[in-house]
Amino acid sequence: VQVVESGGGLVQSGGSLRLSCIASGFTFSAFSMSWFRQAPGQEREWLSDISSGSDVTNYRDSVKGRFTISRDNSRNTVYLQMNSLKPEDTAVYYCRRTMATHDVWGQGTQVTVSS
Repeated sequence: VQVVESGGGLVQSGGSLRLSCIASGFTFSAFSMSWFRQAPGQEREWLSDISSGSDVTNYRDSVKGRFTISRDNSRNTVYLQMNSLKPEDTAVYYCRRTMATHDVWGQGTQVTVSS
């Protein structure tokens, strides 16, 4: 199992970014996928997940209404569209199969939001 996150960068407060996560090594279309983030000095936190068929999505309260998760099973890719970004969204963002606690984390993608 391997995931590669990309799309991070430096953005001003109020701006937008779209993160991508390309997965390999498993049948992508059969698994729910999740996004997480870890800010400096803090625990990694769950942000959102999406079912295998995209019919069910869930969000952490702090990102609800600002972030949108989606996936393209033909491309083995899950996305996180992030709008109205705030400085407190600054973190390294990761994706992983939902509930797959033994999967190795990818390298993540850094998101930095300036005020």
